[in-house]
Amino acid sequence: MTDRPEKKAGQPYSPEEILSFDRIRRAMTTRVLDRIEELWEGKQPISVEQVNEVIASEWQRVKEAVRSSPAAREAFRKYLERTVSEQIDKLMKDDKAELESLGVVEKSL
Repeated sequence: MTDRPEKKAGQPYSPEEILSFDRIRRAMTTRVLDRIEELWEGKQPISVEQVNEVIASEWQRVKEAVRSSPAAREAFRKYLERTVSEQIDKLMKDDKAELESLGVVEKSL
């Protein structure tokens, strides 16, 4: 087990670490291994359940980091804009004849 100059376990994920699946895999692997080494510290072998708990916990941290990232907020905003626009267009198409009969015009001058 090698000493790393900078342990990342416990630190928030940086935006660069969550840009791609490959980067997430590398960052998460490093952190999971660091956490397992900290748990082990020469004691009895770590159980499969303990390893799975560390992985699941770290995966939740990754998802939270992705969800709170500026890129995720921007992507979600674009998704919402497209979805809302599509829903409004559908409603307008469905009720166009009724709204036109009530005086709504295609474009205002």
